[in-house]
Amino acid sequence: MPLHPKLVEMLEVARTSGRAAYYESTPQQARESIAASAAALGEGPPVHEVRQIDVPARWGNLPANLYLSGSINKGLIVYLHGGGWCLGTLTDFDALARLLCQQSQCAVLLLDYRLAPEYPFPCGLEDTLDAITWAYKERTVLAGADVPLMVAGDSAGGNLAAVAVNELHQNIPIAKQLLVYPVTDCHFENNSYNQFSKGHLLFKQDMQWFFKHYASPADWPNERISPLRNKNLKVLPPTFIALADHDVLHDEGKLYAQALEANGVEVDLHTYPGMTHGFIRMANLVDVAHQAVCDMAQAAQEACSSQ
Repeated sequence: MPLHPKLVEMLEVARTSGRAAYYESTPQQARESIAASAAALGEGPPVHEVRQIDVPARWGNLPANLYLSGSINKGLIVYLHGGGWCLGTLTDFDALARLLCQQSQCAVLLLDYRLAPEYPFPCGLEDTLDAITWAYKERTVLAGADVPLMVAGDSAGGNLAAVAVNELHQNIPIAKQLLVYPVTDCHFENNSYNQFSKGHLLFKQDMQWFFKHYASPADWPNERISPLRNKNLKVLPPTFIALADHDVLHDEGKLYAQALEANGVEVDLHTYPGMTHGFIRMANLVDVAHQAVCDMAQAAQEACSSQ
């Protein structure tokens, strides 16, 4: 399916504005670029309450926002934002977290994990593991009741979520993982990488740039960076996966869904037509993006109901 007209318009604006690609930027310049886009994407809906909290981790406290749909929530979702392990702040993903909270009626814990290159692999992953472990122990306080715990994330945040769930699921009951175009491999030569390598919101060279900032190339095939290469994907929780059909990460996301299914994991795979990477933050502008967040929220609600 061709790109959604709104995305065509946004890509043209980016092209004519002369905005540099991520791989042509420094990490700080790229962070400023994604921060500037947050205002253009609009605000999220009101929720019952938003609390700024500190999450204890092995290297110190991590800032986080806790979004509450009410005094008692149906579940608790730990959300890891995207940004290639290098970009993204609580402000950048505030609108998405609000919408997910409102639509799922779950508490959403949006974590400000440490970013590369200042804090390379495995810093962000360690923060994720610590935050999920802490959230499970404190779920009654955080969500207002003893509710199911879920783990979610988009892009590199989806990568952190997938790796962390695989490492923690035997010790912590995780009701569902919710992955949006997750990074699952370090192979840059599949069909979607070659088909969408340029001209969209995420280039092939961007992903190579992100990987280089995150870890040494020798570590890229490690299953803690490339979870598609993990040979032990059994007994994982039910998984919701959302993909964009015009995205370099489409094929590896689909392959990850197939690998989970081959290992007996229940997978709910959605591919959203006319979408490109990053669309999940565009719910105010693109109807398909809004529907994707609603689908993810519905998946979270269903996980809560089945517990």
